[in-house]
Amino acid sequence: MDLEFSKEDLAFRDEVRAFIAEAFDDDMRARSAQSKNGHIDKAGQVRWLKRLNEKGWIAPDWPKEYGGTGWSHAQKYIFDMEMALAGAPSTSNMGLKMCAPVVMAFGTPEQKAQHLPKILSTDVWWCQGYSEPGSGSDLASLSMKAERDGDHYVLNGSKIWTTYAQWADWMFCLVRTSNEDIRQKGISFLLLEMNTPGITIVPLPTLDGPPEGDQEINQVFFENVRVPVSNRIGEEGQGWTYAKYLLQFERGNPYAAGLTNQLNKVRKIASLEPSDGGGRMIDDPDFRKKLSEMQIKVDVLNATELRMFSARSSGEAMGAASSMLKLEGSQAQQAVTELALEAAGIYAQPFVRDTWAEIRGERNEPRAGPDYAATIAPTYFNYRKTSIYAGSNEIQHNIMAKMVLGL
Repeated sequence: MDLEFSKEDLAFRDEVRAFIAEAFDDDMRARSAQSKNGHIDKAGQVRWLKRLNEKGWIAPDWPKEYGGTGWSHAQKYIFDMEMALAGAPSTSNMGLKMCAPVVMAFGTPEQKAQHLPKILSTDVWWCQGYSEPGSGSDLASLSMKAERDGDHYVLNGSKIWTTYAQWADWMFCLVRTSNEDIRQKGISFLLLEMNTPGITIVPLPTLDGPPEGDQEINQVFFENVRVPVSNRIGEEGQGWTYAKYLLQFERGNPYAAGLTNQLNKVRKIASLEPSDGGGRMIDDPDFRKKLSEMQIKVDVLNATELRMFSARSSGEAMGAASSMLKLEGSQAQQAVTELALEAAGIYAQPFVRDTWAEIRGERNEPRAGPDYAATIAPTYFNYRKTSIYAGSNEIQHNIMAKMVLGL
C-alpha cells in the first residue's frame, strides 16, 4: 500500500489550490459559509459549476471520451480533498455523479448523446426518484407502477424524500414494470422529464426551515404520467442491477476533509464563546477532550480514505470498506454538529425557522448573537439524516456482517 503522493501529484495539488483561490470569490465563500451543508442556492451552484466547466474540471469522475478529466485516482482524491478543505460548494445536481455513470455504462448511443452534454454544461438539472412511502431502506419493495401502453409506460404512484425536485428538469427513477417472485426482478430504470403532465411536486417541511422554493426535500406524485419506452435504461426488469451500480457512486465519498473544515469552525467558535467556568470554551478541559476525540476520529477516517484510495489505484475491490466509511463518516458528521451546538451555547438555541431571511436582513427584528451562530441549529437538524440516506447505518451493519463475518 503506497500512501505517498508523487511530485506530479503535489504539483497538481498546488494547481487546484491556485484555482480555488481565484475562482472561489468572497461572495461564493459567504454563500457557502451560510449554507447548512455546502449546498447553496441553485443559481450559486450553477455559477460555481460553470467555473469548473471552464477549467475542464466539472466531471473528475467521467472518462475523457465523455468530457471528463481523465485524472488518476490520486488526482481525483486530491481534488475532492482540496475542495472540501476550502469549503467550496457541493452540488445537488444528481446528474453529474449519479445519473451520468449509469447512462455511460448502460445507456444507448442516443441516450448518451441526448443527456451527457447537457449534464456537463449544467443546462439540465437532475433529481433521484428512488424512495417511496414505505419503501426506503427496503427499496426493493417499491410499488410505483409503470404499465406498458404501446411505446410508452404509464406511471402511477409517488416518490418521497426527493432532494430539490423543484429545481430538476429530469428525474432518474426506479419503477415496477412487473410483479415477480423475486421483487428485484420486476424493477426498471427510467429517465423522465419533470414537466410531463401528471407530475405534482409537494414540498415537505423540515426542521432546518429553508425559505419557500428552496426546501430540500419533496414528495413527487405521478398520475397517469406517460414516459416513452425509449427513456428506459437497459433492459426491462433489470433496473435493480443498474441501481446497485449507481450506489458505488453515492457511497464511498471522502468525509475527512469536510469534517476537518467543520472542526476548524468549531474551534474558532469555541475560541470566541465564553465557558461556564470562566475564560473561553476552547480553554475548558472537558470541551478540549471532546475536540481531541473528534480530531482522532477525523484522522482515522482520513487514514481509511487513503487506504481506499490506494486500493482503488491498485485495482483492488472495495468490499465492505465503502459501507464502513459511510457508517463512521455519517456518525462523525453528526458528532461535529453536536460540538458546534455546545460551543455556541445559548446563541444556537433561539432557532427561527426562516434563518436565511435573517441572514439576508429581511426581518424586522435583529438576530441575537453572532453571524456564525445563524446556521448551527439548521445544520445540526439537517445532519440527523446522514445516518439514514444512501443506505441507513443499520443496512451498512448488515452489509459488513455478510461480507466480513459471513453471517
